[in-house]
Amino acid sequence: MSTARVSAVLFLCLFAGQAGAIALSPVLVEVARDLDVSTATAGQLRTVAGLVAGITALALGRLGARFPLSRQLLIGSLLLALGSLASAAAPSIGLLAAAQIPVGAGIAILTTAGTLAAAEWVPAERRAATLSWALIGQPAAWIVGMPLLGAAGEQSWRYAWLVLPLATALLAGAAVARHGGSSKVSAASPPMRAALEAPGVGRWLAAEMLANTAWAGTLVYAGVLFVESYRVSSAATGGMLAFGAAAYVSGNLAFRRLVGREPMRLLVRLSAVLAVATALFGAFRPSLPASVALFSVAAFAAGGRTLTSSTFGLSIAPELRQAAMAMRAASMQFGYFTGSFAAGAALGTGGYPAFGATIGALFVSSSIVLRHTPARGDDVAAPLPRRLRVALGREQA
Repeated sequence: MSTARVSAVLFLCLFAGQAGAIALSPVLVEVARDLDVSTATAGQLRTVAGLVAGITALALGRLGARFPLSRQLLIGSLLLALGSLASAAAPSIGLLAAAQIPVGAGIAILTTAGTLAAAEWVPAERRAATLSWALIGQPAAWIVGMPLLGAAGEQSWRYAWLVLPLATALLAGAAVARHGGSSKVSAASPPMRAALEAPGVGRWLAAEMLANTAWAGTLVYAGVLFVESYRVSSAATGGMLAFGAAAYVSGNLAFRRLVGREPMRLLVRLSAVLAVATALFGAFRPSLPASVALFSVAAFAAGGRTLTSSTFGLSIAPELRQAAMAMRAASMQFGYFTGSFAAGAALGTGGYPAFGATIGALFVSSSIVLRHTPARGDDVAAPLPRRLRVALGREQA
């Protein structure tokens, strides 16, 4: 399969995964009203999906190597489609919560396997470009999906599940079935502990958890900041968030040619930019255009950072890659819990200046952790301790 087709297939997979993650966002009030629960209770549905997604991502790190990536992507598409149908038909909040289990599992599989396929299905020299196009699928789901979900939700929140997550899951599954990559099963992955103990991998994953916590906290409260600070409408807020998603895509494309050089140094610098931009986003609010500009700067840097970090992860030794990328995917899902908690606690204690300072401190911490990590992912392969080389089969006990 050509690299262009691989890019298109993986774009659809990550688009579908993100569509499942955002399906409830614009229709949450309607869900609560229809099922006769509070908005806060309805909001926990995303928590269920996120927890399942995080646990599934960790499970893939242990078991994923037993199944070809094409089969994983097909299973992920099927789970998301089934969960979307079950969500649309759910007669109660309990059954809607149960439907989030296959949704969360599908999101995790599509995201994790879709990212790994960018390394496994194309030559190394095409990896960065393929990964870049695949990752654009996530912000593209925001840009296209939010207006579509809102329009469908005006008729019924149940239609929202059908027009976006279900449709895109079916499209992604069909694309994988028709153009799926190699069916070869990768070599068995070592225990996750081996990946954590490899030089640099544990520090990189710790930095990812800090950065994902910070960025998730930013996304959760960015819309609220626009509404409470400037009294803008929900429709206008959605447009501003979509503008930020477009800036995220621009950052992804702009840094595509830089990620292959010294990605770790680039990650340190981008984390520093994010620290400054998010701190100012919370503390410095003279006008709506200024806040939108700061949010867009942060989104631009976040787009570049996600691509750079993913490129580093995919260049890790193949024996460690599956476990390392699965743990990174789990950190992205769990980051919504830690990010919501940290940002919410700061906001409740000291308002938006404290919110910005907390997010900025998390990005600074991520940058500090990364300073002593190997400059390139393939550097992780060389200095493995003898015990790990034995476990990976590179050396006799």
